[in-house]
Amino acid sequence: MRVLVRCCWGPLPGGGCAGRRQSPQWRSLVGLSGSSGGEDGRGARVREKPPWRVLFFGTDQFARETLRALHAARENKGEELIENLEVVTVPSPSPKRLPVKQYAVQSQLPVYEWPDVGSGEYDVGVVASFGRLLSEALILKFPYGVLNVHPSCLPRWRGPAPIIHTVLHGDTVAGVTIMQIRPKRFDVGPILKQETVPVPPKSTTKDLEAVLSRLGASMLISVLKNLPESLNNGRPQPAEGVTHAPKISAATSCIKWEEQTSEQIFRLHCAIGNIIPLQTLWVNSTIKLLDLVEVNSSVLTDPKLTGQAVIPGSVIYHKQSQILLVCCKDGWIGVRSVMLKKTLTATDFYNGYLHPWYQKNSQAQPSQCRFQTLRLPLKKKQKKKIVAVQ
Repeated sequence: MRVLVRCCWGPLPGGGCAGRRQSPQWRSLVGLSGSSGGEDGRGARVREKPPWRVLFFGTDQFARETLRALHAARENKGEELIENLEVVTVPSPSPKRLPVKQYAVQSQLPVYEWPDVGSGEYDVGVVASFGRLLSEALILKFPYGVLNVHPSCLPRWRGPAPIIHTVLHGDTVAGVTIMQIRPKRFDVGPILKQETVPVPPKSTTKDLEAVLSRLGASMLISVLKNLPESLNNGRPQPAEGVTHAPKISAATSCIKWEEQTSEQIFRLHCAIGNIIPLQTLWVNSTIKLLDLVEVNSSVLTDPKLTGQAVIPGSVIYHKQSQILLVCCKDGWIGVRSVMLKKTLTATDFYNGYLHPWYQKNSQAQPSQCRFQTLRLPLKKKQKKKIVAVQ
């Protein structure tokens, strides 16, 4: 008996014809009725049920949680879900920056550095936060295609930084999608499973990543338990609601005091503050704002804020709350600590820089004591690109 199985573009058909001509979208598999199947074009044994042989592609903390779940399933011999597990990650001069590689080595899993993808026999590939496009030829090596654990409700936030953009744009709902990869484009394949979670107010990217990584790992295991059925039930992504989540660059961290509201600046801090601190200019020196807070309404009634003319970027030390208050487009944002040569509390910055400035410029207006927008040169922008954590 000869059965045609679609490996990466859509659901698995129920059967086929021995004389049907193969196209690049389909792979001809022999003897799927047996528990270990027949052989494909590479000589790999093809199965119709677990345990699966999995090749995992990933790099960061989000991906590490998925790998941990796969490894736990492999170690659970009673469940017989994963027979073999190998790992592909990216080369890095600092292995400590690759949580996936660290975990794989600690767990004594075989590790390959991209573009080396091993030469073993695999049933399915799994990608989580890998950041590399897999070629059509590579995808076709997996009888069941390649699954992607993507931390958004696709088609919203396609691209490499979905969690960052979820926080940055103030989404109240986030989620994870298990989808099947198509070649040449990111995040456009059919959806196999999708779940949502509410985004708590003031969540940071790190907070949300922890929640979504656990959810995604659990969802993947559920899909693998019923892999052929999950592929058969896959659905195309809606054409409506498509948004994109590009990489974040260092230029994104430069606050535009005249253009951004206090809410936008606070969301920006929650979204990227743990990756790259927000930056601004203080007397021609770059200063990083490390800990930003929303300003309490009681602080806003202080005569210092209401009794004088200020412009965006104006900075005032509020002694009672021990924070720096910075004027934005529509209000004020609070800063608890900064980095200027070294890390300083708001009080330290006032004593060492702000108060001396006022003493030196005793005739100056308060509006002249301010942070200004930092504009990075083009070359620095290109060098400072940040690979998102998703």
